[in-house]
Amino acid sequence: MMNATPLPRTPETRQPDSLQATVERFLRHLRLERNMSSNTLTAYGRDLLRMVHYMDEQLGVDQASELDRDALREYIADLHDTGLQSRSVARHLSTLRTYGHWLVDRGIVMENPALLVDLPRQEHDLPDVLTQEEVGRLLAAPGGEGERGLRDTAMLETLYATGLRVSELVGLQLADVDFDRGLVRCVGKGRKERLVPIGEVARAHLVTYLTNGRPSLVRGTTRGRKGGAPQALFVTSQCKAMTRQGFWKLVKRYALVAGIDRPISPHKLRHSFATHLLAGGADLRSVQAMLGHADIGTTQIYTHVQRDRLREVYDRFHPRA
Repeated sequence: MMNATPLPRTPETRQPDSLQATVERFLRHLRLERNMSSNTLTAYGRDLLRMVHYMDEQLGVDQASELDRDALREYIADLHDTGLQSRSVARHLSTLRTYGHWLVDRGIVMENPALLVDLPRQEHDLPDVLTQEEVGRLLAAPGGEGERGLRDTAMLETLYATGLRVSELVGLQLADVDFDRGLVRCVGKGRKERLVPIGEVARAHLVTYLTNGRPSLVRGTTRGRKGGAPQALFVTSQCKAMTRQGFWKLVKRYALVAGIDRPISPHKLRHSFATHLLAGGADLRSVQAMLGHADIGTTQIYTHVQRDRLREVYDRFHPRA
């Protein structure tokens, strides 16, 4: 039997070219056709499992055909952000390249996206963030009209106001927002709960969505539905909870509307939330608590981002820089 770290199976039938399904087939290929040792298989399985989870939870990528250079660049940068040593990051990239070659051989992708990704140099080993002006354009992109516009505006405003992970955002229930105290309760990694403040602007958009948007989205779709309307805060026109993948696609669409022509994902708004807070004078421990980081070392990357931005401003504008 293969000793590689097993990927979790779900009861529903997966598409044959989903990331999870292709990774399982790839590991079987390594075991049966390339006769790899159990230790090597375990390492490959562990690395690829981490990649699958990140793509699903942070970028909304669940199909192997959607695995492109930009998604892998974000993943490699995240490995650095979480404190993984350069040697371990290089091993991850090597695993991804081998997996990418196999995808090309099977005709699942046209080119190996991992070959287009370089290990970032240490000075570039920082999360990419949006400027405050870019954030403003992105938040205004849905227009705030119609039930979907109201919902999408509320989601974007809530994400930027709280710094939630996208899985935490779409997992919010109606009862998780305390409007009186201005707090949002979310369930993060390891099923740990935390309370995050939410500002007046995001609260106002949530109230508008709950008053004028959400009722229209669930009206007429709950008749005969067992249990009535869902308790999810953000719902689709099919009266189902918004998914990570669905919201990820919305963010990409609104980035185009906002004229943001560089790669973007919901996670980039989380990076921007933390960076802008620190730029405004927030202390590191408070930002750590809001982000739900177990280790403050993970949060410290944003202080490096701020110092890097200050250096850029100095070099650009000081007459003797």
